[in-house]
Amino acid sequence: MLKIWGRTNSTNVKKALWAAEEVGVPYENIPAGGAYGVVSDPAYRAMNPNGLVPTLEDKDLVLWESNTIVRYLAAQYGQSTLYIDDAATRAKAERWMDWATSTLAGPFRDLFWNRVRMSAEERDNAAMEKGLQACGRLFAIVDTALASQPYLSGSQFGIGDIPVGCFAYAWFEMPIERPDHPHLESWYERLKLRPAYQKTVMTALT
Repeated sequence: MLKIWGRTNSTNVKKALWAAEEVGVPYENIPAGGAYGVVSDPAYRAMNPNGLVPTLEDKDLVLWESNTIVRYLAAQYGQSTLYIDDAATRAKAERWMDWATSTLAGPFRDLFWNRVRMSAEERDNAAMEKGLQACGRLFAIVDTALASQPYLSGSQFGIGDIPVGCFAYAWFEMPIERPDHPHLESWYERLKLRPAYQKTVMTALT
C-alpha cells in the first residue's frame, strides 16, 4: 500500500493527503515530524535526506517535496479526477502551486506560528502583524484570479487548488481580522463541500 509519512497538522502533509483522497488511492499515513520524531532516524533520512515531511512511498518509488507528490498522485492515479490533460491549462494551474511555496508560505508562517503555535508570552507581535498584512495582500491576488474563474485550476477543481487551499483553511479559521476577499471566500466555501478536504484539511489548527 502507498505510504505517506508526516504529521497531519502540517500544511505540506495535508497537500499530499488531500490529493490521495481526491484520486481515491488507498494509502497509509505514518505520523512523522514534530512531536512524533522519526525524521532524524537513519532509515527516514535514507528516504528523505532533508529530514522533512511529507515523504511518499509507492512500491519502489520514494518522493519528497509536497507539490511534487501532488503532481505525481494526480498523474499516476487521478487521470479522470485531478489531473489536467491540456498542457497550457495545467501549467496555469501549477503556477499557483509554486506561488504558494515561493511567495505565500513565508509570511503565512510568520502569521500562523505566532498566532496559533506560540503562547501570548512567546509571540512576536510585530512579525505576526507583518505576516498578516502580507498575507492579506497576497490573498488579494488570489481573489482577483478567482473573480473570472471558479477554481485556481480553471473551470474545474484540480491540482492548482490544493496548496493554496490548505493555506486558505487556516486563513479563514484563525481568530484574526481579515480583509474582505469575496471571490476567495466563495472558492473556500466550494472547497469545504469536498469530502476529501473535510477529511484531510479541516482538522484542528495546532
